[in-house]
Order: sequence, then C-alpha cells, then structure tokens
Amino acid sequence: MEQHSIKVIARIRSDFKTKFGVPRQSGLVEALRARIVFEPEYRNADALRGIEGFSHLWLIWQFSAAVRDTWSPTVRPPRLGGNTRVGVFATRSPFRPNPIGLSSVRLLEVRLHTSDGPQLLVGGADLMDGTPIYDIKPYLPFTDSHPDAVGGFAETVREKSLRVKLPHDLPAHFSEKERETLCAILAQDPRPSYQDDPERVYRFTCGAWDIAFCVANGEACVTEILPHQV
Repeated sequence: MEQHSIKVIARIRSDFKTKFGVPRQSGLVEALRARIVFEPEYRNADALRGIEGFSHLWLIWQFSAAVRDTWSPTVRPPRLGGNTRVGVFATRSPFRPNPIGLSSVRLLEVRLHTSDGPQLLVGGADLMDGTPIYDIKPYLPFTDSHPDAVGGFAETVREKSLRVKLPHDLPAHFSEKERETLCAILAQDPRPSYQDDPERVYRFTCGAWDIAFCVANGEACVTEILPHQV
C-alpha cells in the first residue's frame, strides 16, 4: 500500500481536556475561544501574511483520540441513537481510514508577537486541547457556501436545545463570558443521544472549571462548578 507522510503544523489550545463537552460540530458554540499555536518549524509570521482579511478559516486536523490500525465500512452515528449503521463516508465519525477532521472557525485575532511565536485566536472550534492541526486554509464564501445544500439524514433528526439552569451561588471568579460559554455548551446537550437517565450526573472540565450537571424534562441543571484541580 502506498504510504504518505503528513506534517503537524500547529496544535490547538482549547477549554476541553477530554472529548465530552466538545460541540458536535464547529460553529455551534460561537462563544468558545481557542488558540492555534504553531509548531516551532512553522512559527514564521510571513506564513500568515494576508490571513487577517478573512473572517473564517478551515482547519484540517487529526482525530488524535481516535487513531486506529483498523477501520469499519459502517459506523453508528450518535445522532441516529447509536443503533443505526450507515456508511462511514456518509458521516463525520472520527472512526475512519484516515482520522482527519475538518472544521470551519471564525478568525478573531492574529497575534504575531507572542512568546510562542505567531498565534491565531479563533471562535467556534470543536477540537480537544492539544489536537494536531495539519493545515489551515481561508474560507471563501463565494465558493464554500452552498445555501441550497441538502444535509441527508443529519437533517431528519433535529437536535433539541436544552434549557440551562445555573446555581445561584456561582463562584466569585466565574466570569460572565464563562457563564455564556457554559450555557451554550449545555444547550447543545453534550450527552450521547442514547442516554436519558434523569438521575445520572455528568461531569466534564471546561477551561478552569469542573462542571457537574444532570438533565431532566428538557433542562440541564448544573449541580456543581468547582475550580479544576490539575
């Protein structure tokens, strides 16, 4: 079999240390902020010349938590309840022959002079912290946007937005921006779609905080917000 090598040019620094809580698609939670930190070989400001003129970027990256030696021609998308099998190439499942992801993010800021070289601040990313990035390309609205596109089975199963209830006694250092981001994440319902136990408490880390919540009657109720212990 013909082999090709591909270089990691950067890694993303995001609020998610694990997969749980990461939005299912890019752009669903615009409030999320992440930094693209280039590998030493690519910390060259000239490589970013002109990028500030684009509002959005494509990120091509590795599903680093899903690298396998084997693959299956069919997968079971969580969106379909985790039981129905469809072709892997008809999904965005991470379990594919080449574990490559594609995300459209908003470019918020170009930082050319940091201690780690040039960096990009982006919004709406759906990547775990440390995810390897293979390439960055500008999003071109005149060719990349297709208003008449059809979304296949993904459009037949509309995800419901949850109401979000936060505790009254939020930590003193829990900012309004963090509140907005957490509410947006939970509204998307990060649980696997086949889980619906109102007694179950879910936990995940978001930025500097460990979050606990449960879901009942269409409402995500946050039961605990504590500083993350490294």
